[in-house]
Amino acid sequence: MTPEQPSLPKQPGIRAWAERTSCAQGGRLTFHLDHSDSDPDPASGRVLITDAVTDEVRLSAPVTGPTWTLDVPHTWPSSLYRATFDPATFDPAGATTDEAEHEVWFVVRTARPGSTSPVLVSIPFATWRAYTHSGQPGRSIYFAEQPDRASRVSFASPGGGPPPERWEEGLLRWLPRAGYRVEFCSGLDLHDGDELLAHYRLLVINGHDEYWSMEMRDSVEAFARRGGNLAVFAANTAWWQMRLEDDRRTMVCHRDSVTDPMTAIDPRRVTVEWSSSPVDRPENTMTGVSFRRGAGAWGEGMALIRKEAYTARFGAHWVFDGTGLADGDPFARGALGYETDACALEWIGDVPRATGSDSTPSSFVVLATADLRHWRDYGQGGAATMGIFRLGAGTVFNAATINWGSVLDEDPVADRITRNVLDRLSGAAPGDAWEIAGAPAEVHALAVCEGVLFGVDGAGSLLCREPSGQNLPWRRIGEAPGVRALASSREAAGALPLELYAATDDGLLLRRDPVAGPAEWHEAGTVPPGITALALCDAGVFAVTPHDDTLHHLSALEPHAPWRVLGDAGGAVALTTMNCRLWAVTADGRLRTRLPEASGTKDAGFTDCSSPGPSGGCDALAARAGTLYAAGSGGPLRIRRQPAI
Repeated sequence: MTPEQPSLPKQPGIRAWAERTSCAQGGRLTFHLDHSDSDPDPASGRVLITDAVTDEVRLSAPVTGPTWTLDVPHTWPSSLYRATFDPATFDPAGATTDEAEHEVWFVVRTARPGSTSPVLVSIPFATWRAYTHSGQPGRSIYFAEQPDRASRVSFASPGGGPPPERWEEGLLRWLPRAGYRVEFCSGLDLHDGDELLAHYRLLVINGHDEYWSMEMRDSVEAFARRGGNLAVFAANTAWWQMRLEDDRRTMVCHRDSVTDPMTAIDPRRVTVEWSSSPVDRPENTMTGVSFRRGAGAWGEGMALIRKEAYTARFGAHWVFDGTGLADGDPFARGALGYETDACALEWIGDVPRATGSDSTPSSFVVLATADLRHWRDYGQGGAATMGIFRLGAGTVFNAATINWGSVLDEDPVADRITRNVLDRLSGAAPGDAWEIAGAPAEVHALAVCEGVLFGVDGAGSLLCREPSGQNLPWRRIGEAPGVRALASSREAAGALPLELYAATDDGLLLRRDPVAGPAEWHEAGTVPPGITALALCDAGVFAVTPHDDTLHHLSALEPHAPWRVLGDAGGAVALTTMNCRLWAVTADGRLRTRLPEASGTKDAGFTDCSSPGPSGGCDALAARAGTLYAAGSGGPLRIRRQPAI
């Protein structure tokens, strides 16, 4: 019998941190090591480096402190990594908490940004650091109401990994399984991140990304305004402003304008909620929604997360393509929580509309909602609002919940929505530039005037609704007997009042006050027989007669004068004016444009745009604020931003 071996003393654990939260392929990342007790000897042991997205082990090596430098191989893919120091003395399964001081999390960036993917995924290291050592005086920004919480925390200290719930993990692990190759960055890389973001088409914000510097917001908003896209599978996003100091090694967040010295120096940078004074820069302007109207279930209330579901409000939108959802259907049960974002809504029938009263952009389209007011018993009662909107030339989608990634492997609808968003906004599946903005209707005439979209249906009724991308219902406001085409003046050019113009099948030109209620039509003149399209520009009325492919012109200041032929209509069947240009859709589906040049001696003619007209046919066009509206052939109302010529 072999005598029992004496037990060896347990080696002290190694506390570690890295000099930065990210490093490019081929770069060097230095780690600082020390013992977790008072042992004066240099820390020594082993390090195990794992790809935290795929669980692949990338390195196992001996290490000796006080510093150890990793030469990141060029072959390591861009990903989130975990370095576990002295793993033999810890749980071999690698289970961690946010107090795990023997672990260091870091991102490997691609050496050439955008070379392997147009999609960049940001990791919220600032939020991870803010929550590390919660409740320990002077070591954490939490708990929020405790007077001994820290206002400054250092990235050059142990800890700072994901919280126990790992809100980001679901989406990160789903991406490679779903076939998506993406590139990663630390959220701190977005601080002055203009050059980095310029290499991508889509930035993904995931999970719980609560703390943003002014420079991060400036870079991301500029990226979108230049035409980059943003997909937010997260909530409580950009709730607190923080500052980065000491070469981005220290995060500052006083959460109080009184104690923050920046209040007297540069109020824009005060570390309070983004929507609070003196910053007054609501996060809605970047994300579309906010935790101010969202919900939170904490502690025992987190069990509610698995019970809640979204309700679809715009099933015909491209975000829901392939899901089979109809308006009113529930989906993504279990994805809502533990915090959600929302916006102020008003209801028009069964359709919600963002009011914009809380700084949500006017282009915001509500896709789904959830009523979570009952969460007040466990935290904050409120709502969740999934939506999409334009930010400059870019598009922002927001799932508005921290827990979205947790259901991707079990909910095929959530899976399909995520694929639709990633494919469309990354350019992998560009889709139709004409987006559905309303249910099918027999509308054959359109015009926008004084912020109202007017239409005429096959029964001769005058209809109206808000000109937006939301699937709002048409409302009947009067009669439009025999009206074949509508138009309106854009501004009071040449003392021309803002009015609604109409051309009738029996050859009359009518005018009407542009009010969303009863008003009389007044005869103003005549129109060429057989017109199908009408437009106004620079006090001129333009009309199209498709049977002879002719474009006609009349001065609106002399409506009883004879019409003048300008030339061929370029095959147009629908016409409108936008930004001092005529825009037309042809019978064969082309989108065309020209300058009016009504008084010139040479006809300018129509030229084709780089993108087609709406699919399924078009009977009517209208325009407002750089957006075209199209209807016809019993199809849905469609919209698109001003196309390239």
